[in-house]
Order: sequence, then structure tokens, then C-alpha cells
Amino acid sequence: MNSDPLPELKGKILVVDDQLNNHRLLSTILTKQGYEVRKALNGKMALIGVQADPPDLILLDIRMPEIDGYEVCEQLKASEQTKEIPIIFLSALNETLDKVKAFSVGGVDYISKPFHPEEVLARVENHLTIGRLQKQLQEQNARLHQEQEKSERLLLNILPEAIAQQLKQDTSPIAEQFDEATVMFADIVGFTPLADGMSPHELVNLLNQIFSTFDELTQKHSLEKIKTIGDAYMVVGGLPRLRLDHAEAIADMALDLQQVITKFGVNQKQPFQMRIGINTGSVVAGVIGKKKFSYDLWGDAVNVASRMESSGVPGYIQVTAATYECLKGKYLLEKRGAIMVKGKGEMTTYWLKGTKKG
Repeated sequence: MNSDPLPELKGKILVVDDQLNNHRLLSTILTKQGYEVRKALNGKMALIGVQADPPDLILLDIRMPEIDGYEVCEQLKASEQTKEIPIIFLSALNETLDKVKAFSVGGVDYISKPFHPEEVLARVENHLTIGRLQKQLQEQNARLHQEQEKSERLLLNILPEAIAQQLKQDTSPIAEQFDEATVMFADIVGFTPLADGMSPHELVNLLNQIFSTFDELTQKHSLEKIKTIGDAYMVVGGLPRLRLDHAEAIADMALDLQQVITKFGVNQKQPFQMRIGINTGSVVAGVIGKKKFSYDLWGDAVNVASRMESSGVPGYIQVTAATYECLKGKYLLEKRGAIMVKGKGEMTTYWLKGTKKG
């Protein structure tokens, strides 16, 4: 026995009308075209059915007992769950004001009775197509928004927020002079020879754990991480957003670094130590280049901070006289004395030992 294959389901349509003849006719027309048709004989049944299982489109009569079509439409449009369902009014009311009211309460179309099957099918297909396209557009916009958020997070992982916002508006090179900032270089002493026996995976995993902990301290003290250089960590206070306590914030982080680094090591018998150098002075900060750009610092103050680290002693925090002037009275500082600094000659430096209690 041969039978015609059922057409592919094109959508769910709810027919709301108190006349059974209209139900039968519309159901026959729409089912033949592959639509799933549900029926409601009054407005109350329609509201219950839509809440239980929202259709893709509603064909709605106006003149019905208890609740008319206008009120049904208004209630559906007031609900978050059902407000996007397209409603086509199908009524014997032909006055212009009736049609205007139908559109004003949220209807998307109006078909006058007696209706032509071809017109009903054309309008139904048209509004379902519009609905599908709108849904696709919403999904595309949602995916685009997610991608934009990912890009934003990635950009903020590379650049300070203020600089990232500036780059969005102007892609030209960014450079800014800061009259006073405090720069810190922190190096893990002896990391390279201690890590020689580790596999590449173990090495990267250990560095990631250490620098992730440092990143948390940077965030805790509201400082700006500039970069990592091998097993060294560079951070600055006082830019890109100005703050008067930049030296204190850097000093607090340096003291925290000395504590947290003891939790790491190639093994428990060989905990790492840090050699830390700090300097305060004028710097230039900015972003240069078009590919793989980064936020960086330049200036004599940066070079001196690096020299403070390289000429320091494992387990100690060495600061310049400029930083000493910012910290004295609030921190425990011990004069190291005069040392020879490459490119600068003789400089008097100090050891930062801790904070003053009370």
C-alpha cells in the first residue's frame, strides 16, 4: 500500500477561534503544508496552552466570549516567556480602527474573514521566516558578544585597562611621561641551575604557579605588572593611574614576595629565594609596534631599578636613596652603604627589612 510521505514539520501554530468550522478549515490548510496545528476555542484556553507549550505563531480571532483577542494578545505580550511569539489577527471586523487596535496591542498582521487559504499560508510563512531570521540574528549577536568579551579579557591580560580603552579609540603609538613612579625587579635566585633537571613541562608548570601567585599579589596591591623576563618579574606602582603611595605599595608587595617564594622550590630542601631591587623616579610608559605589542617602561629610573636587583643579595630587598626617602618613617630600612652600580658609578643604597609596627 503506497502513501504520500508526510511533509517536514515547518512549525507549531495555535489557532484560537470560537467557531469550529474555522478550526477545521485552518487545520486542514496548515496541516497539508507541514505545520503542527493546535486549537483553542476561547481566550482562556489559549493563554493556558501557550504557557504550557509556546507555539511558533498564533492565529487569533478577536470576538470571543469572556476574553477577547485583544486582551489575549496584551497578556501574551506582557509575559517574558511569550512576548516574542508573532500573533496574526484573523477576524470578520473590517473597520480601520479595529485593525489599528490589533496592531497597537502587539499583532504583527491582520487577515480579514472570509479569508483566502493562499493568503493565510503566505502571511504565516512570511512571519515564521521573519521570526527564524530574527532568532538567527539574536544567536549571531550573542556569539559576537561572547567573542567580544573574550577579546576584551585577552586585551586586559596584555594591557592596563586605561591603555586598552585608549587603543580602541586610537591605534597610534602611546607614550606618556610619569614624573614619579616606583619600579621593582624581582629575580628568582638560582632558578636556572636548579631547574636544569626538570622536564620542560615541569619547568613551565612551576613558573606558572609562581608567577600566578605573583599576579595575585600585584592585583592585591593594585599595581601594574609589566612583564616577566625569564624567571624575573617586573612590576610598577604609580601608573598608568596616578597614586601617591606607589612606593609603599611596591614595598608591601616586595615583602610579600619574600614570604610566598619560600613555598616554592625544586624540592622541599631547596626553597627558592628572591633578589629584589626597587627604584623611584621619572619614567616613560607606553605601547609601541603593531604586532605583539605590549605595555612597557623606559628611562633611567627603570635601568637603576634593574641594577638594584642585579647588584643585590639573595633574600634581600635593595632600594635606592630616592625610594628610601619615600619609605623612611614607615618601614624598617638598613643602610647598606655605597656600592658601584654599572652605568651610574657609586650609589648609596638601603635594605628594606619590613614595616614599622603601629
